[in-house]
Parts: sequence; C-alpha cells; structure tokens
Amino acid sequence: MTRRILFLSVAAGLLTLSLGSLEARAGFVPLPTTLDLLLPAGSFTTVAAPGETDTFSNFSFSSSAIPPTTPVLTAGQLNVSAFTVGNEGGLEFSGAMFAPAGTIVDYKISFVVTAPVGSLITDAFLGVTYNLPIGSTGLVSIGESLFNNATGAPIGALAVSNPPGTIGDTITFAGVQSILVKKDIFLMGGSLGAGVSIIDQGFSSTGVPEPASMALLGIGLSGLLTFRRFFKRAPAA
Repeated sequence: MTRRILFLSVAAGLLTLSLGSLEARAGFVPLPTTLDLLLPAGSFTTVAAPGETDTFSNFSFSSSAIPPTTPVLTAGQLNVSAFTVGNEGGLEFSGAMFAPAGTIVDYKISFVVTAPVGSLITDAFLGVTYNLPIGSTGLVSIGESLFNNATGAPIGALAVSNPPGTIGDTITFAGVQSILVKKDIFLMGGSLGAGVSIIDQGFSSTGVPEPASMALLGIGLSGLLTFRRFFKRAPAA
C-alpha cells in the first residue's frame, strides 16, 4: 500500500506540473489607466481577450502642433483600457484629442503586440469615434503601419478618416507572433476645429501547437498510464 501511494503521488505531481505550465500562461496584468504609465518604452502589460492573452509593450508617444503654441495632450491625459469585441482583443485610447480652428495637431503612438506562446496574430482592427463639429471644414486622419517585429518586414496598413467618414478598417495576414504598430493621428482644425475621442485597436490570434507544453502534458499522462500498468502486475505490499 505504501508503494502504491508513493507512485500515485509522483504521477499526480507530474500531471500537475504539466497542467500548471499551461495555466501559468493564462494570467494577465491589468492595464494602467493612462498612457504615461506605460512609458518609457519597455514597460508592458497584457490584455485578456476571449480565448487569448496578448502582451503590449515598448510604448512610445510624441506630439507636435502648428503653430507650436497650440495646446496638445500629454501621455498622462490619454486613457488606456482593455478593448474587446467578438474574438478581437486589444487596447482603447481615449481623450480629448482636438485641433482648434486654424491649427494642426499630430500625435504618434507606437507599441509592440505579442501573441501568447502557441498562438499567432492573424488580423488587426482599427476603429475611431470622431469629434468633428457640424459644418467644420476640418479633417481627422488616422493611419497605421504594421511590421513583423522580429524581421522588420512590413505587414500592411490601416487607415480611417473623416471626411469621408470611415469609422473602421480591418486587415488579415499570415500568422505573426509579434507585431510593431506605428500609429499617426493627424488633426486639421479647419474652420471649427476637429478631433477624435476614442481609438480602438484590436487583434485576434490563432492557436498553434506548443511543443513544450504538449510534451509536459504527455509526460504527466504517460506517467499515469505507466503506473497503472505497474499496479496491475505488482502484488500489494
């Protein structure tokens, strides 16, 4: 009986180790509330999305204006929260990004998004909520370039603008483990000012086999089967 208890304990430990390795990758760190808490580049957070947990890191932020005295937001005035819709998970940037009449304001934000181990990113979504007064001759344009973070190779681009009033854009591509996102938010005030209050950024991933985790799980299950066969052959102590 003592031998059987010992063998069961070892087998259970192997299985727990294999399952624990899988579970450890499912945890996530909640997002801060403002972009400055993700700076300087190298800070990171992970966002829980349906069925996935992506990591966002290496944030950068800059702003410029014409004339230079035009007020602009700081990173501490841009809110950041988790964004999910369907199987898309990502970030939402929000704040009073606005160019007064007769001015131009330009914001640049970049970051790296990395899929969890065993998954590849296969598409990206960009959506916006405009703040454009009725009758304004202003312009809001948000362009975004995506690159393979490992090789630097371009993946594609997303773009929305008002006018003409496009509110979202989506791109699909071959699976990539990590993507560099470079976002340009261009605001031209025109006659009454122009701005954007919300920018949603989503990604979805496709799972691929993960050799290390599968191997650990296999070891645990194999151990249980081996001990089961042993018990059938060995007499009770």
